Amino acid sequence: MKKIAIMLLVFLGVAACKTNPFTGKKVLNFYPNSQIFPTAFAQYNQFLGEHKVIKETAEAKMITKVGQRISTAAERWLTANGYPGYLKDYKWEYNLVDDKTVNAWCMPGGKIVFYTGILPICQGEAGIAVVMGHEVAHALADHGAQRMSAGTLQQLGAVAGNVAIQDEEKRNIFNQAYGVGTQLGGMLPFSRSHETEADRIGLQIMAIAGYDPDEAAELWKRMKANGGQAPPEFLSTHPSNDTRIANLTEWAPMAKKEAAKYGITSFQ
Repeated sequence: MKKIAIMLLVFLGVAACKTNPFTGKKVLNFYPNSQIFPTAFAQYNQFLGEHKVIKETAEAKMITKVGQRISTAAERWLTANGYPGYLKDYKWEYNLVDDKTVNAWCMPGGKIVFYTGILPICQGEAGIAVVMGHEVAHALADHGAQRMSAGTLQQLGAVAGNVAIQDEEKRNIFNQAYGVGTQLGGMLPFSRSHETEADRIGLQIMAIAGYDPDEAAELWKRMKANGGQAPPEFLSTHPSNDTRIANLTEWAPMAKKEAAKYGITSFQ
């Protein structure tokens, strides 16, 4: 049993790699789109059915407009860089939901929700593009499937440890240390790396869509001013506001250079 668990961990870690087209790096992902997308679409539809979706207002139409521009820019970049058809299974959808929470999110396959609570932070179309670019980037980079893959490996590691350690006291110590260690040393940094990656990819595709990447750092300054006391970065799933502001400020000129390759030299 011990050997089987260890062999399974090694097999999954080696065999389940996919290339991130935006970074060129191999990423851990053993959930194909054909498996994860239908479930995500069903959960998205269920969520919409249980919440108040705002339709036909100027803000709702703007969410859709920005989403379409950014997903089109993403497809343009992918096609130009050797990934035609990468988005063939994606079914983009952009909805505004009546909720005071300052948040937006994206499910695998391109199902996006904006809460009305984030709109005052966005302060208009360019700000919405910052958030939309970030959320679209999560979908493009398969971050949802990667988190599921990492969670599965985490669970398998716990099973392997419990099988291998026969002494009950030592097994209890292992479980406590493993839980804390994999969370602080694995899952949280993994999540923060995804957020940082989505910031960078999102900045690039919003620029290709014609939105000013300089707006990204400004939005996060507003987010920082709006928020309360945040936990230390190493205890958080997200980078700190200051880290994001510094990164986005540094990356904005590079995003403009990338957009220039597609003839985009002025921004909204």
